[in-house]
This record gives sequence, C-alpha cells and structure tokens, in this order.
Amino acid sequence: MKQLIDKLAQQHLLTKEEYTCLIDGFDHDLSEYLFEKAREVRHRIYGRDVFIRGLIEFTNYCKNDCLYCGIRRSNRSAERYRLSMEEILQCCKQGYELGFRTFVLQGGEDPYFTDDRIVELIRAIKSQYPDCALTLSIGEKEHESYLAYFQAGADRYLLRHETADPLHYAQLHPDDLSWQHRVNCLYDLKSIGYQTGCGFMVGSPGQTASMLAQGLLFLRQLQPHMVGIGPFIPQHDTPFRNEKSGTMELTLFMLGLIRLTIPHVLLPSTTALGTIHPLGREKGILAGANVVMPNLSPVSVRKKYLLYDNKICTGDEAAECRFCMQSRMQSIGYQVVTDRGDCKQPE
Repeated sequence: MKQLIDKLAQQHLLTKEEYTCLIDGFDHDLSEYLFEKAREVRHRIYGRDVFIRGLIEFTNYCKNDCLYCGIRRSNRSAERYRLSMEEILQCCKQGYELGFRTFVLQGGEDPYFTDDRIVELIRAIKSQYPDCALTLSIGEKEHESYLAYFQAGADRYLLRHETADPLHYAQLHPDDLSWQHRVNCLYDLKSIGYQTGCGFMVGSPGQTASMLAQGLLFLRQLQPHMVGIGPFIPQHDTPFRNEKSGTMELTLFMLGLIRLTIPHVLLPSTTALGTIHPLGREKGILAGANVVMPNLSPVSVRKKYLLYDNKICTGDEAAECRFCMQSRMQSIGYQVVTDRGDCKQPE
C-alpha cells in the first residue's frame, strides 16, 4: 500500500482501482505515511504558511431543498436572515483591520440577491479593499451571471459538487437539481477566469470508497484551484437527521490524497473538521491542508447559519476567531499569513 502512495507522490495520479484500494484499506500507519508525503509536497510549494479567509455568511435563505442541508427550503425551523450591504461592509472592515486579505461571501441560493445586487456588493467591497481577493460561494448560476460577477471584480468562486457520481448526487439532492448542470457550472467558472473551487462531503449517505476514488479522478480532470472537503455531519431538521456522521480519519486521509493528486491546490482545513474533533483543523493542516476560514459573520446570525449540527465558533467575535486560529497554527509549527493567498501555478 505504501508503494501506491509513493507512486501517487511521483506521478500525481492513480487508477480508480488503486485509489479505491487505498481508501478501502487505510489504517493509522498508512495515514501517517501519507500525511508525511503530503506535508513534503505542501512545504515545497507553500512552505509552512497558512492562508486565512474571512467567511461572511450573508444569507441563509435558499430556494433549494438538498436533503443534507440545515438551510434547505423546507426547513420551517430555520430562523432566516439576510445581511444588508452595510452589515457586510462592516464585516469586511473589521476583517481587514484583523489582517484578512480574502473575503468569502457565502450564502444559500437566495432569489433576493439578484445579479444586480450581487454586482453592486462586489463593486462596493472591491472599491474599498482593492488589495483583497473576493470569493463567492452562492451556488449554481448561468454563465452570464458568473461573467457579470467576474467583470465586477470577483476573483474566486467556490461551488461544492458533493460527489462525482451522478446517481449518488441524485440521492443527496431533489429532482430539480442535476449533477451535470453543477459540473457545467464548474467548467463555466474556469473558462471565465475564476480561481475555481469545488468540494465534497466525506461519509455522506450512500457514499462508497469507489465513489471517493471517482471523485479524485474528477478533481484531477477539472484541476480546480481550491478543494473544500469535510465530514458529513447530520442536521436535526433534515431527512438525513439519523444518518451516521463521516469520520475525521477518512476525511484526513482524503485531504492527503488530494494534496498528492493536485500538488498546488489550495486546501482548507474546514470548520466541519473542527466540529467533529477538537483538534480537527490542526490535524487537517498536518494532513496537507494550507487554508483556514475563520468566521467574520456577526455573532447575532452565526447560530442561524447551521448547515449541520454542533457547528463550532458560533458565539465567538471575529477577533477571537482570528487570534485563536493563529495560536492553534503556531502550536503545530505553522504560521498564519496575511496576504491574498492565491493558488501557485505549476512551473
């Protein structure tokens, strides 16, 4: 099995059968071997820098009804909110003063935020903070919308595809959402010129090792600039409320495999990892990740943006999140850096 990891470290690609074999058969010793190789690659390209992104969850309204998501349309228990432009700009101001040079606007697919409103918001942020990168994570749109956002100044776009298997996608989403359309969106984003991010849950209902292997082949083909993964965690107001959570161990193993498959990728150690284990984010960095995303959202709304249960940091002020993250990274020999943290292109 270690020979397969050596092969991946050298060639950055395995067959679906080889990936499946690794995922099916991983254990503690194999994981540690993988993480060592992943850190070598990560240190060669990015050193020990950890990039921070300021996450602003600006709306929890969503027109979709994804079966795993706590802000799904049919969740009548969700306490809905939208941040005003003034509130969003205040989050950016506070974040900028704390050293953030990337802002991530994340929200449900909220019809209130028309293209004109999103464009106005992008222009306001970029005019006040021209040295910052702006990432959008607001779901599936048509090509014209993505182009308008890009021309207004958006730099990056994160659209998690959740699975590379169309049948599995249909198990996780309502009939009006299509795997092919989501993949088409990712290719649209890349063609327009965005630094493009995708991602998936690890351990979602119905997922197999073969599906995860297929996911790695999909990433290799797409060549995204960012990949965000985290363990599936059930939310109590969804149809998946009684499903088992994904594990930290498999999520970390997938992080290591992604680092070796796409060496230059920006790879977050996610809040979901920190939710499933107190040291989850630190372990994610040690598995090959190089990005963390503290929350800049107002404390008054954080408990309302609950995609899954027991989400951490819902009561912390932005400064607490920022300096907590800095000390956590220092404790494992890494340093948080205050720059845009763009994806480095292969030489």
